[in-house]
Amino acid sequence: MSIRILNQYISLRLLLLVMLEALVAAASLSLVVWLSPESPGGMPAVGWGVYVLFAATLGGSIAAMGLYSPRLRERISGLVLRLLCAALLAFVILVLAWFGFGVKEPGLLEMASALGIALVTNLVIRIAVSRLAGEDFLKIRVLVYGAGWQARSIAGLRRRTDRVGFRVVGFVPSDSDRHGMEGLNTVDTGDGLLQYCRRHQVDEIVVAMDDRRQSFPVRELLLCRMHGIDVTELMSFLERETGKVRLDVLNPSWMIFSDGFRRTGLRNRVSRALDILASLMLLAVAWPVMLLAVLAIKIEDGPRASVLYRQLRVGQDGRLFEALKFRSMRPDAEADGIARWADVQDDRVTRVGALMRQTRIDELPQLLNVLRGDMRFVGPRPERPEFVETLSDSVPYYRERHCVKPGLTGWAQLCYPYGSSEQDAIEKLQYDLYYIKNRTLLFDLAILLQTIEVVVFSKGAR
Repeated sequence: MSIRILNQYISLRLLLLVMLEALVAAASLSLVVWLSPESPGGMPAVGWGVYVLFAATLGGSIAAMGLYSPRLRERISGLVLRLLCAALLAFVILVLAWFGFGVKEPGLLEMASALGIALVTNLVIRIAVSRLAGEDFLKIRVLVYGAGWQARSIAGLRRRTDRVGFRVVGFVPSDSDRHGMEGLNTVDTGDGLLQYCRRHQVDEIVVAMDDRRQSFPVRELLLCRMHGIDVTELMSFLERETGKVRLDVLNPSWMIFSDGFRRTGLRNRVSRALDILASLMLLAVAWPVMLLAVLAIKIEDGPRASVLYRQLRVGQDGRLFEALKFRSMRPDAEADGIARWADVQDDRVTRVGALMRQTRIDELPQLLNVLRGDMRFVGPRPERPEFVETLSDSVPYYRERHCVKPGLTGWAQLCYPYGSSEQDAIEKLQYDLYYIKNRTLLFDLAILLQTIEVVVFSKGAR
């Protein structure tokens, strides 16, 4: 089950977990303060703002380690590692906040103890929930109206993360189904659609007819809607549950009339201001790492070796710009002038380049592209003109991803591994279109938080 908050679909199970862990964090800090030997006569005066800051910092750190991601697939050892990384990150942030705001109560020892208690409790909660909560816990029951090729887009959702919010009760055949119903759990509504939904406790009907012009059940669907059963079209359902815009069932009218794709002058100015501020702050922190990268490249390839790699990329509205990166490949990587996708174990990558790619250090010069206005922190990945020209001719809606500025990180980069083929580009485009349609400041901040996990655990690097 998902609810919509500030234009973003959020799983109810995830929201409950976030709230529970926030309460655990505040309770852990309260317990440590209460047991502190410095307060034998009672609890010291600790304002509510300290509890909010503590819980928000720990929650943000847990999110940054990917522990709120529905795509997380870790055993207990991996879960413990991520929780420890989250605790370390939270402790560093809290130390800076404590000194910055002059907070004296609770002390650093109490704060570290509270972090330890909270993380152990969170680990127990997560293990208990995964074992005790049933497979249908907080899932909505969905009836699919249609049993043709469009309905198969729901039946074909194999990833557990795509089916985490719903359970299909069955598929109702319609006269417009173009293909057979082999392999689908088709049902007979018998005495009426509403009565069937009531008997089987259906929460939502997804309309997935191949051709709505034939025998569209207006009266039955309207009756169900008036009795509190949600009726959703296929594209909106798939967008909500998968976090992407499915190209195989997409039609232009849905993009034209659906919510989203909003661009306002105020939002663009606020985003630009945040990009500049964040770039300057990150440059101030990362310049020693960038200096070490320059020295490493010079040591490996010689003092005359070029450090920066300038490459034409396609930006907003198709404008070309020079993307800056630390050079991670040999100088003669494309001596023949043919553009190639990066591959796994690419022999063109230098030893220093491989390390920089794993840690994303090679992307740091693109902060200058952000300052120049060519890019944003969050957006679709900028591609080379040669690839864009080819993909625009073969992939529908590919040019639409250029209606916004490209970014250092993005929704597609989080949800899908590094792309090195046309099929990968199609998959990533579906996530890019979802981001463009639903982008908000909150969504951008969530993507930035989850990017920390990508860097720390070297996910998707080549």
